Amino acid sequence: MTEQSASIMQGNRRATVLALAAVLCWSTVASAFKLSLQYLSPLQLVTIASVVSTLFMFAVICWQRRLPELRTSWRANYKWYLALGFCNPFLYYLVLFNAYALLPAQQAQPLNYTWGVVLALLSVPLLKQKLRRQDLLAGLVCYIGVLVIATKGDPFSLQFDQPFGVALALFSTVIWSCYWLLNTRIGGNAAVNLLLTFCCGLPWLFAAVMWQGGWQSPPVEGWLGALYVGLFEMGIAFLLWQGALLSCDNTARISNFIYLSPPLSLLLIALLVGESIHVATIAGLGLILLGVAIQQGALRHLLFRWQASR
Repeated sequence: MTEQSASIMQGNRRATVLALAAVLCWSTVASAFKLSLQYLSPLQLVTIASVVSTLFMFAVICWQRRLPELRTSWRANYKWYLALGFCNPFLYYLVLFNAYALLPAQQAQPLNYTWGVVLALLSVPLLKQKLRRQDLLAGLVCYIGVLVIATKGDPFSLQFDQPFGVALALFSTVIWSCYWLLNTRIGGNAAVNLLLTFCCGLPWLFAAVMWQGGWQSPPVEGWLGALYVGLFEMGIAFLLWQGALLSCDNTARISNFIYLSPPLSLLLIALLVGESIHVATIAGLGLILLGVAIQQGALRHLLFRWQASR
């Protein structure tokens, strides 16, 4: 084995560990959202978590010695950062946390997971990309899964227990997709971009707090929950995934690990939140994951490999 191939193997092993750690972080956040919202309002949760994440990212950039890049990036893209900051963390997490406040975590989490398909569909009008047949099929399969989850296994009745909560969860996917599509306009370091984005989003959150009548200090449990969300959902998981992408020689090696997150999340929701997982949730999640796999071409790749092995 050559030194180069040994280095590649070592990098791939490191990427696998980092990717699995990121997926584990993401798998816990749905439970963290639901538990934290027992002690905090959605606005309190997103505000505290965003401050924590901003401070964490600032510390990371200081450690990476990238402080000079903040001024350069801001001067070049300040209009984009202002727009991105409104989308995330302000609007996206406010909408998402309100969805979690209205819906069981087992419903809100799979519905939010459809953002990957929404991203592909929105790239057509926003980035002038071509719409593929697999994108349309993926969207159809995903939203059948959404319907199964939202109606608790009776999609033909079209009766929703919390239609506003379902609408918020789906709207959060549109906001998140727009955020990443806008991000394509900006180059540079991802951590720098995220810090500047959050700095632009914090004033919106502080204004919303004042508009609601000022700040009321939550109990200790609320502070701990928001601290966890800020560190792991908005900070550490992002850096772990970024590190995994930089360490591997092919992103396809780790991209499929993301499919582990929703099933693990449902297991933790049952164990930590105490929700009894509905059969319709499992069936709907299966359809959503199938739709995402279709959209990414995973099924076509598996079929090709199966035919080649015959």
